[in-house]
Amino acid sequence: MKLGEALTLRSDAARRVEQLRARVVSSARYQEGELPAEDAGALLAEAGETLDALEALIRRINRTNAETVLEEGVTLTDALARRDVLRLRHSVVTAAADAAAGRDQRGAARQLRSELKMLSALPVAGLRSQADALARDIREIDVRIQRANWEVDLLD
Repeated sequence: MKLGEALTLRSDAARRVEQLRARVVSSARYQEGELPAEDAGALLAEAGETLDALEALIRRINRTNAETVLEEGVTLTDALARRDVLRLRHSVVTAAADAAAGRDQRGAARQLRSELKMLSALPVAGLRSQADALARDIREIDVRIQRANWEVDLLD
């Protein structure tokens, strides 16, 4: 099985657990004289089995990520961490540029000359350039990660 397939299975299993949780909660209590919609105990047992399988799958995925080398000294785990931080950095820089450009001030445009003028404390154009470069870096690393996901076999 390829790593990409395992990631899809992980997502499906997590979604299944959430569905089972919701069904357990809705069936955990019922009115006297009525029958519960579903057997909460059976659903809980199924959720437990699904969670056990999910844990095993996550362990294999993590082991594969840690041992897969994308390029000189950079593991897939390292690349994932880098991508996550690049996304956060992009978010911060974009938010700073938006705030400096006045995008967060809804309807706060100056009406009269006597009103106070708002000035930018940050260089908006420079921040937009930085955000564009970060977005490019995110795309590039994401392509390498996705390629590895479909080329690398999942470890046991």
